[in-house]
Amino acid sequence: MKTFVLNGWAASEHAWDLCMFPRERVFGYVEQLDAKPEAALRGTDDGAVLVGWSMGGSTALRLALEFPEKIRGLVLVAATARMMKAANWAGMSERRLAALELGLKMTNGEGFFGTPEGKPKVYMVDCDRNLKRGLEYLRTTDLRLRLIDLMASGKLHCPVRIFQSERDGIVRPENAKFLEAVFPGSLVEMIPGAEHALPVTIPDRIDAAVAEMTL
Repeated sequence: MKTFVLNGWAASEHAWDLCMFPRERVFGYVEQLDAKPEAALRGTDDGAVLVGWSMGGSTALRLALEFPEKIRGLVLVAATARMMKAANWAGMSERRLAALELGLKMTNGEGFFGTPEGKPKVYMVDCDRNLKRGLEYLRTTDLRLRLIDLMASGKLHCPVRIFQSERDGIVRPENAKFLEAVFPGSLVEMIPGAEHALPVTIPDRIDAAVAEMTL
């Protein structure tokens, strides 16, 4: 069975250097915007386990909506159905989102997103056009109603693991509660003392979650 990794906005493949689980491919955020994971899923005979972090978690949720019959497992790492703040929804402000872009360019991402010292370099600076495309996706994507409909339909039949930091300033901890409600029976693990870069802070737990789905 294939395992596809869906990376975060402006994240490099090095974000997954400490994770040991076998994966068919790591899809960068630009590939996600260009619908490359959709094409890969269509080409699988037996489906795939999706491991999605941050923006990639949103992509994993979107793929579950579009191809429920192809999904064999979801590992959602700091994932969200909606990034931005809204009525009765804990999210980021436009000001905070703009600060992410500025901080990435000023520091090349080092230290800005909570990457622990001594861990692999997680973020990269891409061209302005690509970064803005990714930010626009984060700004406008809202999967909440569609996910509620998916839950009601009973079309998705796969294990779901959810990892969320208690201190995440990018994807708020309340997001995990929504996902837990959307996916009854999912296992949620709240990580104390961590920030957003969970693939480099809890690689062993992510490895274990993927292994349970691919045995």
